[in-house]
Order: sequence, then C-alpha cells, then structure tokens
Amino acid sequence: MAGEVLNAGHSERGNDLPALLSTCKAERVEGGFRFTGHKMFGSLAPVFTRYGLHGLWAEAEGGPKVVHAFMPRETPGLRVVESWDTLGMRATRSDDIVLDGAFVPDRNIARIVPAGTADAFVLGIFAWALLGFANIYHAIAQRAMAVAVPSVHGKTSLAVSRTMAYHPEIQHTIAEMQLLLDPIGPHLDRVAEDWSNGVDHGGTWPSKIVSAKYHAVEACWKIVDKAMEVSGGAGMFRGNELEQLFRDARCGRFHPANTFLVHEIVAKTALGIDLGEQPRWG
Repeated sequence: MAGEVLNAGHSERGNDLPALLSTCKAERVEGGFRFTGHKMFGSLAPVFTRYGLHGLWAEAEGGPKVVHAFMPRETPGLRVVESWDTLGMRATRSDDIVLDGAFVPDRNIARIVPAGTADAFVLGIFAWALLGFANIYHAIAQRAMAVAVPSVHGKTSLAVSRTMAYHPEIQHTIAEMQLLLDPIGPHLDRVAEDWSNGVDHGGTWPSKIVSAKYHAVEACWKIVDKAMEVSGGAGMFRGNELEQLFRDARCGRFHPANTFLVHEIVAKTALGIDLGEQPRWG
C-alpha cells in the first residue's frame, strides 16, 4: 500500500451507525462482491487512489453481514460527484462517491462481520478515525488561543487606561479558554496510549473512544466561540484567521460519533446495556 492515498467510504445519509450498518448494498458474485450505493464525506476526493468502504450483505447465510473492502479509484462503477460546497473543512474536498455495481475481488475483502457488531478490525477503524478527528479539533483550539491571546494585548478602548488584556471580563474569558484547553491533550494521550499498548478495557472501549472525541470537539467549539468574543468585531472578517477557525470548529459535531450517538454509547455502557441489544430503544 506504499504510495497510496486512502479514502474512507463509511459516511451515508440515513445511517447513524457508520461501519456497523450500511445503506450500500454488497452483493455476492463469483470471485468477490459488487457494491451499489451512495456515500458522502469522501475526503481527498480529487486525489485518492484507494477507496475503503463497507456495504450490507443482506442475503448472507446466518443473517445480514457487513462487508469491508478496498478498491482502486479506477474501478468501473465508482464515480466521484463534486458536491463539496460547505461551511468548513473546505480543503478536505470531501465529495460524494456513487457506486454502481463496483466489483471488489475476494483478495481485497478486508472483513465480513455480522451487521450491527464490531470486532477488533471495526473498532480499530473507530479508534484511529475518532482520535484523529479529536486531535484536529485540539489543534484548532490551540490555534484559537494562540491567535486570541496576543490580540487582546493590542486592543485598546477610550474608556480603559491600559490594553484590553487588563479588562476583568477579558481575563475571565481567557481563563475559561485555558481551563477548557488544558484537559484535552492528556485525555487524548491516555486513550491513544492505552489503545496502542493493547490495554484491555473490554466492552468499555467504544465509550472511551467516543468520549475522548466528544470532549475535544465540545471544548474546541467553546474555545473558538470565546476567542471570537474577545476579538471584538475583527473575527467576523474573512481576512482574520479566527473566521476560518470558527467555521472549521463547527464541523466537529458532524464528525462521527455525533452527540446523540455519543450519549447513547456512554449511557448504555455505564448502565451495562449491550450496545447491540434489540430493540435499540423502548
């Protein structure tokens, strides 16, 4: 796989359990599978060389199964739809991907697991993806602090004898930003180290992974909002870096797992309810 640019095809409209279920159809044919469906958030769409995806094999013996696979970009039946016109994350160019009977030979089938369940392979997808997302939002939060703090030293007001850095409410807001920022790194480091070192957290692993991503995103959101507040009106101008940071920070809540799934996973784990138990609610 050296030199390959990978694209993760796991986001789908109408599916709030990415990688565990799928609106994409996986059909067993001689020598492999054919995939048909519409994927979204296909990051690096203009340049990826290898597409990682999953689809639902509804007719599998023993019940529906999810098939994980990789296919080259030039696979017949794979089409990129230029759909990326967004609030933030503009540089990722995460266009839609349409699959129309795209064939993957058996040698490129990575995993077949019962629908709605996660083995070590699937959990690994979540671990590296979500912790990676979380680190991006940690970096956005760090940059917002780095932009906001010097800016208040240069802001003045006719009614204040020194710079706005001496305004008590500015100081209070900067303190809140720092208090939000400080725990993000240690939390991410602990979860990433435990995962890398094979620490056995058993059935609590999904909860730990989504919690780390959730805390990073929520803290980032608040830090960037506060950075905008202390910037005064400057932050709303496109020439100000905070404007981009503000837009990009909004995207964290769209990245899996969203707030609704996070709370479901964390609550069920704490209550000892199996995440695969049916019915899901009620």
